[in-house]
Order: sequence, then C-alpha cells, then structure tokens
Amino acid sequence: MYIATLLAAPSAANLDAATLDGIVAGWAGSAPRWLKPGVAAEFDLEAMPADRWAVWDALQAQRIDMVVQPAAGRRKKMLLADMDSTMIQQECIDELADVAGVGARVKEITARAMNGELDFEGALTERVGLLKGLPETVIARVIEERLSFTPGGRELIATMKADGAYCALVSGGFTAFTGHVAGALGFHENRANTLLIEDGVLTGVPARPILGREAKVQAFHEISERLGLRADEVMAVGDGANDLGMLHLAGTGVALHAKPSVAAQCDVRVNFGDLTALLYLQGYAEADFVTA
Repeated sequence: MYIATLLAAPSAANLDAATLDGIVAGWAGSAPRWLKPGVAAEFDLEAMPADRWAVWDALQAQRIDMVVQPAAGRRKKMLLADMDSTMIQQECIDELADVAGVGARVKEITARAMNGELDFEGALTERVGLLKGLPETVIARVIEERLSFTPGGRELIATMKADGAYCALVSGGFTAFTGHVAGALGFHENRANTLLIEDGVLTGVPARPILGREAKVQAFHEISERLGLRADEVMAVGDGANDLGMLHLAGTGVALHAKPSVAAQCDVRVNFGDLTALLYLQGYAEADFVTA
C-alpha cells in the first residue's frame, strides 16, 4: 500500500476539495483524510501511479506539493536535519559576511556550493577566509538581529520527540550557531564546523576536519547505529548538495525548498510547505501537533 499526501503552504491554505477529489478519482484512491483543511490531506493507494510526476508537475503550477510513499514505516524514529536554509531561514556565513562588508562575494560562493557547482570544503575555506579579522562579537549580533526560524520547526521537533524520536542537527555551518538553534528548538544534539577565534577576532581559518557531505553521512551512520535504528527509520531534511548523501540514505529524505539540482535527485520534495509538512508526511494531523 502507498499513501499520497498533498500539501499547501499554511500561509496560502489553497488545497481545495475539488483538486484533491480529482486526483483520488484518477488514481482510484481511498476516501481522503484531511490532516489540516486547506493545507494537508492524504489518501491510500494500492500501487505507485505511473503518472505521478506528471500529476506532480500540474500541482506545482498550483503551488501544491505532493508525495507518494509506502504506507509501512512512514512514522520515523529519528530526524536528521540541516540548519541553514532548513531549520533557519538564513545562511549564517552569508549573514556574517554581510556584516563584514563582503556579503555579495560570499553569497555567490554559497549559492554555487549549495547547488553542487563547487567543492564544499574549498568553498567553505574560501568564505571563512574572507571573514578574517571580524570581531567575535558579531556572532551574537547575527543571532540576535538576523536569524529567524523556519515556520513549523518547533512543532516538528516537539511532536517527534513526544512520540519518542531522536532529533539531531547536522550542519555544514558553525557550532556558534547550531548550539543556539539546537537549544532553542529542542534538538538532542548538534554537529557543525568550528570558527577559530584568537584575541577576540576570527582567524579566517575553519577548524579541521571540515564537516561537509561525507561528515553528514558519517553522522547518519554513527547516530543511527548508536540508537539501534535502521536507515529506513530515519527522516532527513536539507536543501543543499552537501545534504544529498544523508537524504539518499534516509527512509524519507526530504528536499525542503531545495536548490533545483538537489530537488531533481530526490523523490520527496517540499517546495511550498513549511516544516510541518514533515509531520503531515508521517501521518500526523494538526490536532496531533505538540507545541514546545
């Protein structure tokens, strides 16, 4: 058995019964279940539809996401999440660079690295080098003035934790930020790179080894093995090329508002919904959400 989930952005709530019923009829699905009116609904299927990507394309034109997945085991026991442009709405290094006056150059490198056009380690080293001499006090300033959480993140973490799941934040960014984000959202642990600081200023050199794509894969294996979990019991979420390793390993790998080249390599794509989409994909209704 399979389950098809349709998702709209909560701010738009533009998923209507006519659209839902038309797909159910076309695929001979079960009676649909509304998880949140206007935002999320699901129905059962006996087989994977041959035309699912054509239907997906048509729904994208309406700014609606759709995921078809096996019904068995969709509620996960672990969440492995990227931070920048996933759990928060910014790229921390871009914000630091903006304060340092080199924002345009760093943002260009970040975009190319996240799209898979540049080697992640080399791109990170180059970007951190442009921050040399920046006072460490700017980190707290960026956290206070520039960072915002992606909507739905608190509900995602609190609900999965209440159901016994383990939540880990694994970022190619920096511990100075993941520590704050993990604490605020309730993650069990966080891993990231370290910005080296001497005499109160950034040295322009990241600590080694650099945590990139392979380190995220390593974290996936280490944490799941420590917890005694199979790969199919894990949900991973990210947006960049350095997330693809863990997204492909996970039972459900969610490309969230991902770069086009990244989304094209993932079967589970959320382009319009927020982080609550990850709960709807597991079969949680809005009434089941836990708020931190």
